[in-house]
Amino acid sequence: MSYVGPDFEPPQPRRPRRGPLTVALAALVPGALLGWLVYETVGGSGDDGGSGQATVRSSSPAASSAPSDDAKEPSAAPKSPDTSSASPPAASGPLKGKVVVIDPGHNPSNFQHVSEINRKVNIGTNWKECDTTGTSTNDGYTEAKFTLDVAHRMRTLLQEQGATVKLTQDGDRPYGPCVDERARIGNQAKADAVVSIHADGSGAGNRGFHVILPGAVHAGAADTRAIVAPSRDLGERVAGRFVAVTGSAPSNYIGDGGGLVTRKDLGGLNLSTVPKVFIECGNMRDSKDAALLTSGAWRQKAAQGISEGLVSFLRG
Repeated sequence: MSYVGPDFEPPQPRRPRRGPLTVALAALVPGALLGWLVYETVGGSGDDGGSGQATVRSSSPAASSAPSDDAKEPSAAPKSPDTSSASPPAASGPLKGKVVVIDPGHNPSNFQHVSEINRKVNIGTNWKECDTTGTSTNDGYTEAKFTLDVAHRMRTLLQEQGATVKLTQDGDRPYGPCVDERARIGNQAKADAVVSIHADGSGAGNRGFHVILPGAVHAGAADTRAIVAPSRDLGERVAGRFVAVTGSAPSNYIGDGGGLVTRKDLGGLNLSTVPKVFIECGNMRDSKDAALLTSGAWRQKAAQGISEGLVSFLRG
C-alpha cells in the first residue's frame, strides 16, 4: 500500500538505533539467511526461493491471475450479499475449529467511487478517509489485484489445513469496505487471527517487505491493549516464515532492518479486538520488487510464507 492515503500516512523517520524487533526477528529465522543471500545475489528475481521448509501444502497451484481486489465500505455503501465472509465447510486438519480472516487491501473499483472512499470514518484516535485506491507497479499492475490474488492462494492453503477462512471482500463490492468495517468483519467473526495483505508504493531502490503491528491505543472506540502482545507474536511468526519461504529480505527503508513496524494510525488495527497484522509484501515502485510481485510463482510463495506464519501462531 502506498503511504499516500488515508490509512497509511508517512511513518516517522527511522531511528538509527536498532530496536528489539530486529533481535526478535533474527531469533525467529536463523534458517532464512540462505534465502536472504539468494535474494541479494540474484537481484530479487521472481524465481527466488526461501531457505525454510514449507509446512503448509497446496494440492494444486493457485491461478496466477488476480481477480478484483479488496474493498472497504462506507456506512452508506450499497452492500452486496455477504459472500465475502462466506467459507465452505472446513476440512479436517490441524486448524479445525480455527477462524482466519484475510483482508485484501483496497478495491480495484475504488477510483470510480471517489466521494465514497473519501468519506471520513472514526478510527478511534482521529478520523480518516474510508479507503484509498492503493498503489500499482509502473506498468499498471494494481495493488488491489495483487492483494486479492494472494488472499485467494492463502485461503486455499489454510482451508486445506482445516481452517475456516473469511475474506473482508472478494471482488464482490463496488468499493470498500471502509477501514472501520474491515476491522469489524474480523471482530464479528471472532477470528483467531487476521492478516491484511498489502504492497507498498515507496520510491525506487526501496525494497523488501515489512509487517505492521498494532501499537497500544486506548482512545474513543479504539482499545488495542489486549491484542498488542498476541499480534506481535503473530507478526513475528509471519515475518519469519515470509523470509524463509520467499527469500525476500526485510525492508531496507523502514523497520530498522528487522521487518517489523509498530503503528497507531491505522484504523484496521486500532479498531481490531482480535490479533491482527498488516504485511507490505514488497515495493511496487521498485523494478526488482515489482518483478516479484507480478510473478504468479512468487505470489504463491508469498501466500505460503504468510500462511505458514498463521499456522505457527494458531498452533502455538
